[in-house]
Amino acid sequence: MRRVAIQTTAAVASMLLATVLAFGQQVAPTPRSGPDVNLPEPAASEARTSAQPAYLTQIHGLQGVLAETLDGSTVAAQAVDGKFNPASSIKLATALVALKTFGPEHRFLTSVWASGKIDQTTGTLAGDLIVAGRDPSFHYEHAVMLARELNELGIRTISGKLIVSPGFTMNFDWSTKRSGEQLRDTLDTTRRSTAAMQAWTDERKLVNDAASLRTVPSVAVLGEVAVGAAPPEASALLTHKSSKLVDILKVLLCYSNNFMAERIGDTVGGPQAVRAMLLEKLKINADEVFISSASGLGTNRVTPRAMMKILRGLREELTQDKLSLSDILPVAGIDPGTLEDRFTTDIARGSVVAKTGTLARTDGGASSLVGQMQTKSGRVVLFVILNEHGNVLRFRQNQDDIVAAIQNSLGGPAPFPYRPVTLAMRLADSDYAAAKARGEYEPRNQR
Repeated sequence: MRRVAIQTTAAVASMLLATVLAFGQQVAPTPRSGPDVNLPEPAASEARTSAQPAYLTQIHGLQGVLAETLDGSTVAAQAVDGKFNPASSIKLATALVALKTFGPEHRFLTSVWASGKIDQTTGTLAGDLIVAGRDPSFHYEHAVMLARELNELGIRTISGKLIVSPGFTMNFDWSTKRSGEQLRDTLDTTRRSTAAMQAWTDERKLVNDAASLRTVPSVAVLGEVAVGAAPPEASALLTHKSSKLVDILKVLLCYSNNFMAERIGDTVGGPQAVRAMLLEKLKINADEVFISSASGLGTNRVTPRAMMKILRGLREELTQDKLSLSDILPVAGIDPGTLEDRFTTDIARGSVVAKTGTLARTDGGASSLVGQMQTKSGRVVLFVILNEHGNVLRFRQNQDDIVAAIQNSLGGPAPFPYRPVTLAMRLADSDYAAAKARGEYEPRNQR
């Protein structure tokens, strides 16, 4: 496969400067001179820049760029119809479809049932406890909350089994059985881990509920953990509600949590349902987008032109509910997660709201940055930068250089109006913690 040099740093700035100042002109890609037989289908389209001065740093790979003002004027364009792997930027499509399907106020429900009678004198449920739900964000602190709610109903001991319904998950674990075992251990203070207690304490402090920390909720399950449905004679005890979807998306997209994205994708019908809604609602051509996963793992394909439509669609969907991209996406240099270490200078901090994407091995290394930037001229510029077949760390620096070049051509960066929020969910995700320095990651086992 031919390796194509991409200009960086000053080269990118000079390449984009004239384009930025004269809206509508494009940085046009040089046509291919031959096939790239080693590229996976559908193949990515490449763009070759003009000859570089010898003193400029070079990196190699494929690149697509599209930057537009809010009114649709083109700021920069490069291989806009090429098909690239967007990596985790495809989560923007998953978020858009979830918001269109459920709305930002939607809460996932976890229902708790009992198959026996409650002896208030001993605090014992003489029977089984059944927990059913598909909340993608169910975590330690929510399990402790269930214990507290059961205590308020007079239940401190379950003489029978803990039955969790198929599809129930906890702490980002795909195994329903393991999730049930974690739930049992977290309900019972004698089994509860330090991490679980810390998550509960942090969450209660976050919502200013110090009173709840004066007691220690606990429910002991004497029987085994099983996976199954509630028996016909079971009666409803309580329903636990998750955080609002908009808050869940903020956590998901700040940390680029693959598990949560896949779970939310499942609730709307899977990757093909996400794609179908994009084609229908955004009028994207069928050959411009291919989605194999709702999280961005594996081989997905999208053109910069189609990704721009997704970004605009997401922005418009949020606007209808008086929300903005910063309500669900990380604000660079401010929010924790994938953008906390990017655009961190005093003048750049808070001026970029975007979704990253990184796959270290797929497609020879894929990286993306999709979002919006603010400039001192007052213009907001929407941008899509997709890279593959090269070094993802250099791609990332190149993306930052492109954003900086556009901002500098419009008077420099300016922060968006944004009040930082403390994320309501504690993401004790070891996969994320292990890869924090790289931003995102591609695990060896995708499921």
